[in-house]
This record gives sequence, structure tokens and C-alpha cells, in this order.
Amino acid sequence: MRDEALLEQTGNRVEVPVGTAYSVLIPCYNEQGAIQDTIEAVVTACEASLPADSFEVLVIDDGSTDASVAVIETVAERDSRVRLVRHRKNKGYGAALKTGLGVARGSWIAITDADGTYPNQRMGELFSMPDADMVVGARIGDDVVYSRLRAIPKIFLRRYAQWITGTHIPDINSGFRAFRADVARRYLDLYPDGFSFTTTITISMLMEGREVIYEPISYTPRIGKSKIKPIRDTLRFVSTIARTGMFFAPLKVLKPFILFFWAAFAISAGYDTFVLSDLTDKTTTALLLALNTTVLGLLADLIDRRTRQ
Repeated sequence: MRDEALLEQTGNRVEVPVGTAYSVLIPCYNEQGAIQDTIEAVVTACEASLPADSFEVLVIDDGSTDASVAVIETVAERDSRVRLVRHRKNKGYGAALKTGLGVARGSWIAITDADGTYPNQRMGELFSMPDADMVVGARIGDDVVYSRLRAIPKIFLRRYAQWITGTHIPDINSGFRAFRADVARRYLDLYPDGFSFTTTITISMLMEGREVIYEPISYTPRIGKSKIKPIRDTLRFVSTIARTGMFFAPLKVLKPFILFFWAAFAISAGYDTFVLSDLTDKTTTALLLALNTTVLGLLADLIDRRTRQ
């Protein structure tokens, strides 16, 4: 990953400049059956690959109603590198990560889930890739167990995101990734409180030309019950991609609508001229929609370009 002084990798251990630190964020909501193993796996992986005392593990409890907090506190008492941050009520996956971003001390931040689905033994590898702004553990490895019901809508969402960004995206919303803290905080106002946090940070970095590396990983069945609601969260993913696309590339997002309305106007005007010999309301409406959408797209693109100068 990029910095004033690049990291130098020696074997499996990453040598870092003095003062550079790593933070691992683990959002947790009712994961009493898996959270202890997850924390211990992350700590073990970081100990094996990072300099001593160069990392911290922040567990953000998002209003759990089970014994998760008690389990986390027990682990934190034994290891001072583990810290508990609490939400008194459930706010959402993204809200937990935003809270973690606000208190993390590391220059580099990694995230993982508390449910045991990700290969946390590979945590150190996320921090060991130079010249990148973000390293994503893409669920395209040899041992991936993933729900077909959840995979189908994500295929279309991923292709839509690829069209917006103009970049190949193997996995748009993997929750196992590492990124530069200063870069991630640039987009803090864009991050939603729900599960679309990872989708938003992926699109945001790609649209700004950031270096994103995808590393194939395995993905196993979770421990406990999933918090994802397929229909609701898919609709939120669509909304997030559209909103983020409008923020970074408004003209590209509006272009299909612009072309559609101009095509509708041309067809309607041709029909009115050569068949009816009269101008109808539908032609006028199509023209107004085409003009308004075009002007909106051009103004949004102009504003976007000026704010980036």
C-alpha cells in the first residue's frame, strides 16, 4: 500500500515505518457463538505477520441483545490490543464501521465479519500489498460456499457497478478488505448505515482512480443466523449504486435516460409529422423530458468537475 515510505515485505512479515499502525474493525450484532473465535483468529494472524504492538482490534458492538458484549469484554480483559466500542441500540453494519473509522488509530484499516465466514487467518496478507489504496478479499477462491438466492441479484448489481466505474469488479461487497484510513475517511458522508457500506467504498475508490487490488479468498457458511434480508438489502444496494454513481459520474448515469427520451421524442415527432400531420401532447412531453434530463445531466457533470478541481 502507498505511503511516503513504502512498506517493505520480508517473507511473511511486513516491515513498517515507525509510527505506522494497523486497525482491524469487527462489527458485531448478536454473534455470541462466533465472536470470540473471530477475534482470536484475527489477533493470531496479525501477530504472525505484523510487527509486535503495531495493531489493534476494535470490536464495534451494534446493540447486541445476546451475550456478545460479555464475550468481547472477557477477551479484551486478557488482551489490551482488543477494544470494545458500543452502540446502545442497533444502528446497522455501516454505522458500526463508521464508528470504528472514527476511533481507529491505524493508518491502515481492515474489516471482517464476526460470523466466521471469512478466512481471518489471512488477515496479514491484506496489509502486505504495496502500492494499493485498498485490498479486497474477493470471494472467487476455490472454497466458496455462497447462497444462490443472494448471488443472482448481485451478478446484475456487479455488472451495473462495472458499467458505472468502467472497471472489472470481481466482488463488489466483500466484507474482508483493508484500505488506507485517510482515503476511506474522504467518503465518510457517503457511507450508508446498512450493508451497502462495502459497495459504496468500492465504487467511491474506483471512481476516483484509486488503486484497488482483488485477492481471491474462500468463503464458508456463517455461524448463527444471517442478518441480511435479500429483497430489502438488494433494493438498498441498487439505491446505493445509483446514488454513488450520481455523485461521481452523473452524466454517465443519466445518459441512458437522456438517449431514451430523445429517441421517444424523435419517434413521436416522426409519427405526428408523417401520419397525423399534427403535433400531439406526447411529443411535447417527450421533448420536455429530453431537454430537462439533458440539462440536469450537463449541470450535474459541470458541478462535479468544478468541485474536483
